[in-house]
Amino acid sequence: MSTEEKVASHYTHGSLEETILAGLTAGGKDIDHLSIDDLAGIDEFHLGRREATREFARDLDLSDGMRLVDIGSGLGGPARYIASTYGCIVTGVDLTDEFVKVADILTERCGMAAQVSFRQASALSLPFANQSFDRATLIHVGMNIEDKARLFAEARRVLKPGGRFGVYEVMQMRDGALPYPMPWAMTPETSFVCTPETYRRLLKEASFTVEFEQDRSALAIRMAQEMRASAAGGGQTLSLGALMGPKAAERVGNVGMSVGSGLIAPIEMIAKAD
Repeated sequence: MSTEEKVASHYTHGSLEETILAGLTAGGKDIDHLSIDDLAGIDEFHLGRREATREFARDLDLSDGMRLVDIGSGLGGPARYIASTYGCIVTGVDLTDEFVKVADILTERCGMAAQVSFRQASALSLPFANQSFDRATLIHVGMNIEDKARLFAEARRVLKPGGRFGVYEVMQMRDGALPYPMPWAMTPETSFVCTPETYRRLLKEASFTVEFEQDRSALAIRMAQEMRASAAGGGQTLSLGALMGPKAAERVGNVGMSVGSGLIAPIEMIAKAD
């Protein structure tokens, strides 16, 4: 299998729609009339979860009617949040076919299909014309992509001049081997974590200017602590662990330990298209 096929296989659950809808029903949600808040506990696969999405979106200088592409959109949580909160028209792109199908289903059940849509495609070959979007986002995606130069070149191609590219990625902060399995990879074979310096250099080479950078480790640690407390108190009917499958607890534990020790960090960068 190619690296992309291995990555898609890693994220494929097999019965994701059924698992999510059953969990929501058990939690007392009306699955035919969902809200983005109903889904907030399970549709954002990144450190800091909804709170991180909220902070990230604030920094993107969004306004009503803007067109935004979310590269590596997963189940569509950030895309739906941005569309609902800021009035943007959002298109999500993801490599994993099951994620795209479930993202569309959840969006339809939220009554947002006219504003948010999803397509299955590679981040290295986006299926859009040049200068199609005002904004682009990349949330915990680059860890699975070795050719970040091509990734950033594609983001720049589909952005209008002056548009902004929001990056929220797990980055390596000091020397040391990452413990596997991690949420994004079971082994180092499909893991390509880089330093902030590498991101800055490659963004510059792709004709971006980094205007803002923020380490979100403190937020990620706090949100993880709150999630554990909620789970211990029986406050979660459906958890990310149920969706992640084998070794979920070990994978979450490894990333938490690595952030806590300063080996890796969730870093936000906002870059302007030159």
